[in-house]
Amino acid sequence: MRNIRLTLAYDGTAYCGWQVQANGPSIQAAVERAIQRLTGETCPVYSAGRTDSGVHAIGQTANFLTRSEIPAANWRPALQAFLPRDIVVRAAYEAPLDFHSTYWAVRKRYRYILHNGRALFPCLRNYADHIRKRLDVAAMHAAAQVLLGTHDFRSFETNWPNKVTSVRTVMESGVVRCDGWPAWSCPQRLDAPPPSAETGEFICFDIVADGFLYNMVRTIMGTLVNVGRGTWTPADVERILKSQSRSLAGSTAPACGLYLVSVDYRGEGDAA
Repeated sequence: MRNIRLTLAYDGTAYCGWQVQANGPSIQAAVERAIQRLTGETCPVYSAGRTDSGVHAIGQTANFLTRSEIPAANWRPALQAFLPRDIVVRAAYEAPLDFHSTYWAVRKRYRYILHNGRALFPCLRNYADHIRKRLDVAAMHAAAQVLLGTHDFRSFETNWPNKVTSVRTVMESGVVRCDGWPAWSCPQRLDAPPPSAETGEFICFDIVADGFLYNMVRTIMGTLVNVGRGTWTPADVERILKSQSRSLAGSTAPACGLYLVSVDYRGEGDAA
């Protein structure tokens, strides 16, 4: 038996999310179907995070057990031949037999992209949220700092409780304004002050944590947007966090702007 680890990127627009569901196509089902067509095996595929309907990924991690003798380096092109164009295998590796994409993860980076301009480009309608009114990015960045550290994040969790605990640790959290498309790389360090340039039409919110709750990032983003509009202040975000009441937080931002960027695992680099 072998354990194959994959790094996946996908456009989540046409899917009901990662997990196999009865109400529509899923990323997991597409990958499992590709493996079955390639090897004849029925292999459950596990992921680092169950991205929701319409959410995208740049660096999703997945793994599966197989008896196939296909060399690890050949899995990427071999699987790609059986996958749709909106799901891409970026890399394939041989992993230890006990490696598990979900349980070995120590932190994940999510990114939310918002187009803050007069009119959203038609080609980006499935890949960024759009708000026409100019937002105060400096205030949003200051509010994002409130989230750093270990807290109970149930105020930003839809349909609490979904997990044994709502306590999570946030290591990075920041908002920046960008001139160009920020999906592929963060424009600057999140612990640096937001840029002074006010010309960029894109707003990028990055958050790194040891785990995330259902709709947590999208609800945080909806809350930060209210700060950017001047409706709330960073102090209000701190009050909402401490209240442990979802009814006090902002609306859930649309799924189209959310990306799973990367996953770190124990024993790998500074994530050990």
